[in-house]
Amino acid sequence: MKTGLRGAFFPLLLATVTVSGCTTTSSGKTALGGSASGGLSGPGAYITALQGGLVSRNTATQLSKADMQRALEAEYRALEAAPGGQPVVWQGKGVSGSVVAAAPYQVGSQNCRQYSHTLTVEGRETATRGAACRNPEGAWTPLS
Repeated sequence: MKTGLRGAFFPLLLATVTVSGCTTTSSGKTALGGSASGGLSGPGAYITALQGGLVSRNTATQLSKADMQRALEAEYRALEAAPGGQPVVWQGKGVSGSVVAAAPYQVGSQNCRQYSHTLTVEGRETATRGAACRNPEGAWTPLS
């Protein structure tokens, strides 16, 4: 039986989600662990490659360093492993967010995804939309 890319991808995705500290809630959303690092050691190259992500473009609120870390990790996880349309949610101090990536698509030889990041502060939601492509080093880089 031929497994192909799909057969090889699912075990990798499962391992990534298991190791990363994500859980799926009863509503079908992927939630991040409670620590600021979400089980990762420091801000890492993938966070740097996001160049502040969509969350930094949202002018609705200034996030603390810990909340910014949670938000960027959610963006990375949505781009890296979440199925198209499935929210990756995060909770901070007085703020929460939800990142939804669309299905991947190709631009030349690069894998890309459109995505949105919705912030909720004091019951008010603001959304920012954009796209990112995987760079040659394997990290996600936003499109300008």
